[in-house]
Amino acid sequence: KDLQESQLFGHVKGAFTGAIADTLGFFRAAEGGTIFLDEIADVGTDIQAKLLRAIQEGEITPIGATKPIKVNVRVIAATNRDLDQAVKKGLLRPDLFHRLNVVLITLPPLRERREDIPLLLAHFNERYSREYNKPLKTVAPQTMATLVQYQWPGNVRELENLIERAYALSEAAEIFPSDLPEKIRHEADRKSTRLN
Repeated sequence: KDLQESQLFGHVKGAFTGAIADTLGFFRAAEGGTIFLDEIADVGTDIQAKLLRAIQEGEITPIGATKPIKVNVRVIAATNRDLDQAVKKGLLRPDLFHRLNVVLITLPPLRERREDIPLLLAHFNERYSREYNKPLKTVAPQTMATLVQYQWPGNVRELENLIERAYALSEAAEIFPSDLPEKIRHEADRKSTRLN
């Protein structure tokens, strides 16, 4: 909790043990720009009250400071939770939810938008080709079929990790089903057995 508060709003020198210098915090560092708050429903309610003030009043108070500081930032927040349920369960303050809920974009899980898998594969393929300084890998047709059938419980992050794994562990120019993690191959085998 204290670490989150310090990271978001900063602190002044001497505010706590180890505070050897003033820090800006993410809100002040993002001045005039955008701050992205990931997994907003996982932030403690005491921090949520301070976030609400930062968004609503446009000011923050660093830990140990006595005066608020004006900030001008655009806030984008994300979560994988159902926000209405998070509010009902007391995980997300209703006033913060309503303040953040100006433009709501619901992104369905990857298993509900399988047509995105080839595009995402191409994107991650290019990224990790550059990062590992290796030629682009091709994806065998049977591998693509397996990936499109998979349920992707880890969503896009799981797909990204799969491509990075292919670059980290294989020198081959093509990704075959045998290069896929066991659980993905196992699910594909189960589905094809049911269809036969």
